[in-house]
Amino acid sequence: MKVNLRTPLKSLALMGAALTLTAGMVTQSLASDWTPSRAVEFIAPANPGGGWDTLVRTAANVIRTENLADVNFAAINIPGGGGAVAWAQIARDSRNDHKLFATSPPIILVPLAGTSRFNHTDFTPVARLITDYSIVLVRNDSPHQSINDLFAAIAENPRLSVGGGSAAGSMDHISIAGAAAAAGINAASVNYIAFSGGGEAMTSLLGGHVEAVITGAGEATAQLQGGELRALGVSSPERIPGMDVPTYKEQGLDYTFDIWRGVMAPKDISEEALRYYEDLFARMMETDGWREATERLGWLDAYQNSEEFGAFLDAQLEQFRAVLGDLGLLRN
Repeated sequence: MKVNLRTPLKSLALMGAALTLTAGMVTQSLASDWTPSRAVEFIAPANPGGGWDTLVRTAANVIRTENLADVNFAAINIPGGGGAVAWAQIARDSRNDHKLFATSPPIILVPLAGTSRFNHTDFTPVARLITDYSIVLVRNDSPHQSINDLFAAIAENPRLSVGGGSAAGSMDHISIAGAAAAAGINAASVNYIAFSGGGEAMTSLLGGHVEAVITGAGEATAQLQGGELRALGVSSPERIPGMDVPTYKEQGLDYTFDIWRGVMAPKDISEEALRYYEDLFARMMETDGWREATERLGWLDAYQNSEEFGAFLDAQLEQFRAVLGDLGLLRN
């Protein structure tokens, strides 16, 4: 039986775009008198090289170079379980005002798939920052010249594997499954291989262990510039400036998928600390350093303050519940 994922997945991109337009760049919260008294642990719940890691290191660097804080924001990688290992550690430290972590759709998807007992309600939303898009990569010597070539090969040989840096049933899996469904392939039959981060997935692709990799467009920039990998398609509605990669839509697939990314904190941080971080990231996104980084990485600013981000996460829960149900991966 064919799994139809077009409607729910297309609606995700539309909803994210609408919220971006209404949220604007100005936080509604007043700045706090509280400031960090020591270095802030800024956690990427995966190995180096993936989307969370790129966001953490980019934001920490901009905060430092633009002199936005008096303390260091220390990037820390805690891989495992598609984010679940890091979330469990953070949840045990629920009152720590000096801890933050990068987040994206897996905070919704992994618990729904039953592989984490912690979900977005166990943490404090701080701010949504950007929207990225999925990109499909192959080795430079691959015979596939388009996204349709890849899906035709998968239809002929379902054992061909596509790697990704998120857990089964999580963001990268959902993204490639939705694209496959748009191409007329049974989405549940896609042979998705989960790695502990986008960097590891691309290393596996270079080693010839998977046929293709799906990852965030921002984190693929360096690899594409290196010339060892090339892109078959990107899930954005239009081509990403500075990245000459055709969209799925250009290639006849009526499908888009956006990857929002933001920052969360432990559940019981103080209100004063929350307001400080909320204001800090709003100011960060107005700097030249941030604008230069997002242009280089192909990110789109999508700021939401804590309250707006929390409402967005609740809405995402219902959207992704429907998607995982279609894939037969819903466990919670």
